[in-house]
Amino acid sequence: MKEIIVGGGCFWCVEAVFQLFEGIDEVLPGYAGGDTPNPSYREVCSGQTGHAEVARIRWDEAMMSEEQILHIFFRAHDPTTLNRQGGDVGTQYRSIVLVQSEAQRATVEKVKKEVEEEKVWSDPLVTEVESLEKFYPAEDYHKNYFAEHSNQPYCNIVIGPKVQKMKQQFPQLIKSQS
Repeated sequence: MKEIIVGGGCFWCVEAVFQLFEGIDEVLPGYAGGDTPNPSYREVCSGQTGHAEVARIRWDEAMMSEEQILHIFFRAHDPTTLNRQGGDVGTQYRSIVLVQSEAQRATVEKVKKEVEEEKVWSDPLVTEVESLEKFYPAEDYHKNYFAEHSNQPYCNIVIGPKVQKMKQQFPQLIKSQS
């Protein structure tokens, strides 16, 4: 089982996107990249903890490569906007990958460079690549947020379109609907 921690704005969006894909065993919303131990959602939203909203993604390497995970990540959010995703503004919404080894760092940098060379985005990527110090799982009510609250306005306006975009861009990797 492989694992990576990514932040691309609101963790509800990241979770909803990655839950679509075959081989993904777990997507857990949480907090990382800051200094405050055991932060709460309210504390992270204040922007004072240094943490970003992130998701820990665990997947089966036989079904999906780390490079595929990262190509999805760099297309599922706008990695060119510093400390914001749409209307979500602040360092807690920054684009970040928290790596757990130098090999993982090298893979992230490789894919980041490929995405820039492919001109997926017209502006340069500002995604931070940092070593993971500690991952703190988010409160239980954040888990499966989109699946459980898909009729809420934020889910309809922000998350739903991201999910549809990923289904269109990576149809061959989407879980079969059985």
